[in-house]
Amino acid sequence: MHKNNNQYFTVFFAKNELNGYTATVPSLPGLVTEGRTLEEATKMVRDAIKCYIGGLKKAKEKIFQETEVGSFRIAVSV
Repeated sequence: MHKNNNQYFTVFFAKNELNGYTATVPSLPGLVTEGRTLEEATKMVRDAIKCYIGGLKKAKEKIFQETEVGSFRIAVSV
């Protein structure tokens, strides 16, 4: 039987000023990547997460287990 080694992360995608997409992972501070398309940004963020986790493992640092509290859209008067 194949063991599932997947760990799940919340990723936020936003259109950027270059008409591409920026991807951020809130539970992995500093992890930001971009792609020309949503598909490319998804591939890039998967690769970036693997590298980030690899670095944590190499440094013997704790790998954060994400717990989602919620995602809310709020209005701010500016």
